[in-house]
Amino acid sequence: MYKELEKFTVKGNFTFTQEDNLEAVCNASEAGSGVFVVYADKELIMVGSTGTVQNDGTLKSKNGGLHDKIVNGHQFAKTGRKYSWPAQMKKENIDTLEVFWFETYNNDAKSIPTSVEGQVLQNFLDENGKLPRWNVAF
Repeated sequence: MYKELEKFTVKGNFTFTQEDNLEAVCNASEAGSGVFVVYADKELIMVGSTGTVQNDGTLKSKNGGLHDKIVNGHQFAKTGRKYSWPAQMKKENIDTLEVFWFETYNNDAKSIPTSVEGQVLQNFLDENGKLPRWNVAF
């Protein structure tokens, strides 16, 4: 796990298989904003975030928080991950995804979600010379 994520105390994780209902297995916060990282076979394959910090220091977040971003955010097609992830997993012969989520902006932590996402991606790029494979456009 990346050190940028270790300081966040409101966090969780879940596993997802092609046969699972992503909306049902996703235990991410429905009110919180932050970052999520996705692993396949211990390899980081994606980093995402949700929530925007306004000029006055307040957080602008979409209804559904991290949960909604993970389940309904668009990836690989103009459709939610609850549909695109199982299809992509089948295409890449991935059995299980491990998803870890972190609230980065709340009463206890004040880290801008997109900044934390960028730090994790930068460290991955520095270590691997490329971005995680699901972070690139298809």
